Amino acid sequence: MSLFSPRRYQPPYYPYKRDSLPVRAFTVFERDLKSVLFSCRMCGNCILQETAFICPMTCPKGLRNGPCGGSTPEHCYVDETRPCTWFKIYERSERLNTIDKLLEVQAPIDGRQAGHETWLDLFRHMTKYKFERGHVGETLNRAFYELRQPDWWRGDDQYHPPAHSEPVSYLQQHLQTGQFTVTAEIAPPLSINYAQLTKKAKMLQGWVPAANFTDNASASPRVSSLASAKLCMETGLEPVMQLQTRDRDRYALESEAMGAAALGIRNILCLSGDHLRLGPGPVPRPVQNDMDAIQLLWMLRRMRDEGIYLDGREIKTPPQFFLGAAANPYAARPRYEAIREEKKVNAGAQFIQTQPVFDYDRFLEWIEAVDKRNILDKVYILVGLIPLKSAKAAHYMAEEVPGVVVPPEIVRRMDSAKDQAEEGVAISLELIEKIRKTPGVHGMHIMAVHWEEIVPRLIEESGIPKPLPKKELPSAAAVAAA
Repeated sequence: MSLFSPRRYQPPYYPYKRDSLPVRAFTVFERDLKSVLFSCRMCGNCILQETAFICPMTCPKGLRNGPCGGSTPEHCYVDETRPCTWFKIYERSERLNTIDKLLEVQAPIDGRQAGHETWLDLFRHMTKYKFERGHVGETLNRAFYELRQPDWWRGDDQYHPPAHSEPVSYLQQHLQTGQFTVTAEIAPPLSINYAQLTKKAKMLQGWVPAANFTDNASASPRVSSLASAKLCMETGLEPVMQLQTRDRDRYALESEAMGAAALGIRNILCLSGDHLRLGPGPVPRPVQNDMDAIQLLWMLRRMRDEGIYLDGREIKTPPQFFLGAAANPYAARPRYEAIREEKKVNAGAQFIQTQPVFDYDRFLEWIEAVDKRNILDKVYILVGLIPLKSAKAAHYMAEEVPGVVVPPEIVRRMDSAKDQAEEGVAISLELIEKIRKTPGVHGMHIMAVHWEEIVPRLIEESGIPKPLPKKELPSAAAVAAA
């Protein structure tokens, strides 16, 4: 085994099919050279030219379309001994003035190519075109594009609006009216006793148009988001099903999304998922992220609008989805996060729910950066809010949750409060008042972790109008005409 073989440090991708002896010899040469230059993992689907020649597969999550919500300039939140791969990609791309290349939606890995060389493939693609004087660079770029964007994917950097004009869910219809919209979150139960879930869902009826159900948040197993969403529907409250890519390959994701559509679930929040290290342990063997949230958005949008599976098979009755994504105003730098938000909107996101906002000034920096990307008229922004019930919760959010920023003054307020729950309510109401006045914001998403009964009080005391009944909501055509 070569001294510089990636196998000495991390198992590489293994070929799906063995090549001839000369090709295998060339693959060993390419692997060893690229491992020294780029820490290459031999995924066989190289996008180094698009990522400033920093291999995105060195990201512990294997993300190919940008950083996760926990990215920081200091270090990777999964492995604090190393820098965030995607932060370094953004930094170098900015220096090279190639940052707009990062808007292209990159394809998930094709397992048939994994472990194989890519340089010979590049040469084969180049030989399909005539080399004309002065057009070598153009031919090279075309060959690179065909390698990273195969026929079954064909990702690009353009905005793809939904093919339908009429809303497919109550939540979408309510957002289209322009009224400030509040959604809530209900944690799925740990056991099969779903009495508390249905009780909370019934309690929130008339206060919110829809409620989210987390998908094994913090890598902690619970009743699935799909089952919770179905139980919620039976109470009369519309659900938002979360679908994260961490534990599923593309086949499982397509299947679960189609199953949700068949059950009448229309709102899907697409996530990459928390890393397994955040779970309760013992930590399982990591499952390589087959797809990320942006790729999931791209795939589900095409299933809905083009009526095709990822492999090209026709869907005779396509699903109806109102697609959402998550955003973290405090990850990396606002201008970097805004690029990722634009990429999600281009891929198919129709609404964005943010991580909890405690530091309003830094949130403003993010919303201004997003506004500069010209996407606020293409997506609904729902700002996240977590009501703090205790000082312990404030310290946990400030010190333990990656990507969440709690200003020291809020922690001090909670520490010194005689009634900590009431102080948490006061802080939440102050934030709601500021957020409601912020241009570009369409609503809020309240994540009252195991404190769902506080949601109606926050809505009432903040003066936010209750959601309009379905029968009173105007059609999309009427809203457009107005």
